[in-house]
Amino acid sequence: MNAHLIRRPRRLFWFSMAGFFLVSSAMLTGRTWGAESEEGFTPIFDGKTLDGWDGNSQFWRVEDGAITGQTTKENPTRGNTFIIWRKGQPSDFELRFDSRMFGGNSGVQYRSFEVEKAGKWVCGGYQYDMDAADQWTGGVYAEKDRGIVCIRGQKVVIGDDHKPKVVGQVGDKDELKKLVKKEDWNECRVIAKGFHFVQMLNDRVMCEMTDEDKAMRRKDGIIALQLHAGPPMKVQFRNIRLKILKGEDPATQDTKAEGKK
Repeated sequence: MNAHLIRRPRRLFWFSMAGFFLVSSAMLTGRTWGAESEEGFTPIFDGKTLDGWDGNSQFWRVEDGAITGQTTKENPTRGNTFIIWRKGQPSDFELRFDSRMFGGNSGVQYRSFEVEKAGKWVCGGYQYDMDAADQWTGGVYAEKDRGIVCIRGQKVVIGDDHKPKVVGQVGDKDELKKLVKKEDWNECRVIAKGFHFVQMLNDRVMCEMTDEDKAMRRKDGIIALQLHAGPPMKVQFRNIRLKILKGEDPATQDTKAEGKK
């Protein structure tokens, strides 16, 4: 048998092994996550009605198969207003949704709370932040709480002093900004496990946060969508689905009463 016929399978073997290690390395970094199984996810928006959602009908409707919030010059909102999902207050979960916006500022609340003294449909808590200028898109904003706590690209730990400390990076803020599709649909994800949070956009980790602020962190809460006060704007959300993560994270042990407002 010719020697080159013997070596060829070995060469293919090493190419295959190299490919395996490259893929494994990408998976271990956790910085880019490809399309994954939808097993265990449940739609929380039916694409046709606002069943299960509670918001001001002056601003919220279903359009193009999406929950749509809009303000105009003739129909402004005096303050930030939200549409709230009324069918649960999940603790450990993964939330997936598509969003697009035209002007203004918006976000998705999770493990959040209602601020009744501020009026109806007003919320506070963790927010997947987004804005038309993409200055803040992908970061975590603590609405009516601690303010900006994690900027896109950062890995942060919030301490008992209520202040975030940057402990690493998940990417360059400006490079990650390039992943945002302007006035087009973006695939977003929030993963909340214990007091560790990961936010993603278009299969890329935008930021990562651990909340060790025992006085203000929250173990569960409502999900809500924001329509921001200010200049006229429009924001849409579709394909909203939720997966409850099984098994309690050790970080939640002995903290059942923490973070309640």
